[in-house]
Amino acid sequence: MYNITFRIPDANDVKVAAERGDSILDLAQQNGVSIDAPCAGSGTCGKCRVIVSSGEVSTIPNIHLPEEDFAEGWRLACQSSVCGDALILVPSESGDFRKGITTADLSTPEEMERYREQMMRIFGMGLKMGRQQHGLGLAVDIGTTTVAAVLMDIDSAEILAKASMGNGQIRYGADVINRIINQRKPGGVERLRRAIREETLIPLINELCSGYEVKPEQIQCAVIAGNTTMEHLLMGANGDTIRLEPFQPEFLELHGQTAETVGLPLAKGSPVIFAPNVGSYFGGDLTAGTLASMLWASPELTLFLDLGTNGELVLGNEDFMLCCACSAGPAFEGGDISSGMRATKGAIDECEIDPDTMDPTYHVIGEEKPIGICGSGIIDLVAELFRAGIVSPKGKFIREGKRIRCYEGGAEYVVAFEDETGSGRDITITETDLDNFIRAKGAIFSAIQSMLESIDLPVDGIERIIIAGGIGGGINIGNAICIGMLPNIPETCYSYIGNSSLTGACAMLCSQDATDKVFDIAHNQTYIELSMHPGYMDEFVAACFIPHTDASLFER
Repeated sequence: MYNITFRIPDANDVKVAAERGDSILDLAQQNGVSIDAPCAGSGTCGKCRVIVSSGEVSTIPNIHLPEEDFAEGWRLACQSSVCGDALILVPSESGDFRKGITTADLSTPEEMERYREQMMRIFGMGLKMGRQQHGLGLAVDIGTTTVAAVLMDIDSAEILAKASMGNGQIRYGADVINRIINQRKPGGVERLRRAIREETLIPLINELCSGYEVKPEQIQCAVIAGNTTMEHLLMGANGDTIRLEPFQPEFLELHGQTAETVGLPLAKGSPVIFAPNVGSYFGGDLTAGTLASMLWASPELTLFLDLGTNGELVLGNEDFMLCCACSAGPAFEGGDISSGMRATKGAIDECEIDPDTMDPTYHVIGEEKPIGICGSGIIDLVAELFRAGIVSPKGKFIREGKRIRCYEGGAEYVVAFEDETGSGRDITITETDLDNFIRAKGAIFSAIQSMLESIDLPVDGIERIIIAGGIGGGINIGNAICIGMLPNIPETCYSYIGNSSLTGACAMLCSQDATDKVFDIAHNQTYIELSMHPGYMDEFVAACFIPHTDASLFER
């Protein structure tokens, strides 16, 4: 046996007994040491960087670890294994990935104004306030990346306290598929459940109650809205049924749950209501969000789009609703992008490029030196590179200059040189990054096209597009249209409604009518499984260009 010590900034050392060949990343995950691993340890993202301060580890060479960094002791935790005693330093950029993630959590005046307007619309349609429970209630949106929660007065619908944090499961992969795969490993069911319950939900509940000076045991009812995978992992249900044919989850609806069965420290016997799922990749966050979108009460043909770690869509109006989810992957959260990161301090979230000099101008969250690029910044960057003629429709670099660097097998554009960054490393976007992002944006648009084709309607038949989700608020709509991610309809037809999932959960919490309506919405949505939908792959391939192989779709 060997002794491995993890040294974490502003925390106590974690000492672990290990055997030769044990994965450094697995040891960290099994012992509560947070190391960012969006690719779940496959070695494709390069985000799990650690420093071997003393001792040695056995390491597999990786393209994401340059020779100079290797010489300084940097290693990828997922590609390193035990071969002796070692002291591992976990830098803040690898270990603090859950902190300060920008999300739509009703924490700003603008978000609260949207919340009030949506609640007025919901209850202006004849739904009545009131439910059997009274007093304090809890509404939670469990996202793949972030979790947002509010403490409410059930009777008045007044929000008393708000809190959010990164989902503790992030270290097991940025997307739901990697989380499910991790769940199937020995001890995985409890590890994933503990990460969302003990490491995320319970701390959020304690934070909410501490801020309002009450005890968790005073909460009389809770509503949870999460995607199908998040609800399965929370309840310890087998997630493999979601990702494998015939794609039939263990449950679509959960009834009769209480604080005890879910494992939350609320009032004894208090009900925990789960927003219903519709399919494997279309969950309670979207049924609750559809309630908040109000498309079910509108005669206009509306596209409701929730952009986050996953892409989920609803197309319809008061007469019908089609829904689907697309496997956009984690690119919009910075995963699969070499310099990508989540929307937290140090992330470039806006970008412009001078077409003549090819120099960028950017905005950084927190107004400090940049350390990476988040989803909205990547959308801007790709659009600007294309407009400036720096990249081709296939995502290949076609100009030369000081910011374009070619190497064997590809090229990259330097957004910020090492002396301009907070990490001391260049921030770049590579042709591999562009390929990953083009596939992600292509998945979104091809899903829209497939739904439209199923009802024989052209893109310009859409009258409104409502965008929700943490990424949605920061998107430059014009740039998203430019790269072929969103339909080319007038920008005035677009609107943003923030965290529709949390708003819907709040409405359910203070109204039995609203709860019943969400279940009614779920029962009346027609779910399209894109992986089995005729023509979807043809649409996807066509959309994997900038903006599209059919350029007429995006002529302005």
